[in-house]
Amino acid sequence: MISRRSLFVLAGLLAGAPFVSADPAAAQAYPTRMVRFIVPLAPGGVADVMSRMIAEHLQKTWGQPFVVENRPGAGTAIGMDAVAKAVPDGYTIGMGNIAANAINPAFQRERIPYDPIKDFAPISMVGITPSMLVINPEKVPVKTLSEFIAYLKANPGKVTYGSSGVGTSLHIGMELFMLKSDTKMVHVPYRGSAPMLTDLIAGQIDAALDAASTSLQHVQTGKLRALGITTAERAFFAPDLAPIKDTVPGVEVKAWHGVMAPAGTPPDIVKKLEAEIRSFLRQPATEAKLREQGVITVANSAEDFRAFMVEDFALYQKVIAEAGVKAP
Repeated sequence: MISRRSLFVLAGLLAGAPFVSADPAAAQAYPTRMVRFIVPLAPGGVADVMSRMIAEHLQKTWGQPFVVENRPGAGTAIGMDAVAKAVPDGYTIGMGNIAANAINPAFQRERIPYDPIKDFAPISMVGITPSMLVINPEKVPVKTLSEFIAYLKANPGKVTYGSSGVGTSLHIGMELFMLKSDTKMVHVPYRGSAPMLTDLIAGQIDAALDAASTSLQHVQTGKLRALGITTAERAFFAPDLAPIKDTVPGVEVKAWHGVMAPAGTPPDIVKKLEAEIRSFLRQPATEAKLREQGVITVANSAEDFRAFMVEDFALYQKVIAEAGVKAP
């Protein structure tokens, strides 16, 4: 006979255990009702477009509503906190990203109400949006990345670079570039990429890392000059532009987005979502539509996605510490 004390101990252990499906058939039947798909950013951006594409596909495939819920605010923390704290039953998923699950927690850990790794069950990375190192060709008289590095070393602290804000991937990415190239520039933060690009084109600042989707048109018209791309390989939209890491090893900035669920979501449900989302992302029509948004499709496994998240978070912790970047 089990004693009352043993029952209390068992109850306590069960209360602290992660949620698991009691019936394997439940995962096979999933979903049986509406699924929330939380996007921690405002409607209309790349993350929103990708999420709605995936939600529409899952809804058509499984016959249950996948409702996109935009929860912007606090630099993506509000939306991702809602994902982290949701019941881990597969009926809440979210679109994580480099800001929510890497840079923001590394930059201001005390302000982030969730653990960027432990509180989530990665499902699949969706894609990455490359950035380019661009300069105002009238202000900086160089044509190649090697010439730019030589120019920076000859003029330490005299070249200015803009970003879309303190602690953004574009800011921290440039800090990584300076650390790896042993150069120094002066940071000029803006409230968003648009005003920064306006000043860069006007010659108020000299250089920037910026999303290729917004700066490429200005490179094509000659208003800006691109010196390198932040991805490991050349991008489909700029095949002649070499990766920065070819000249400065270790400089890779992957502005990524990926689908994840709350930690403790039943593994069978995670696997079911992973398989269907990866299959959808690999369809030529999906890849073509994502390319229109400047996105390089990734569609990796849940295991590879988790390993990437751990590595990426560790990278930005190191960069922020070594560069001495402080939250405003």
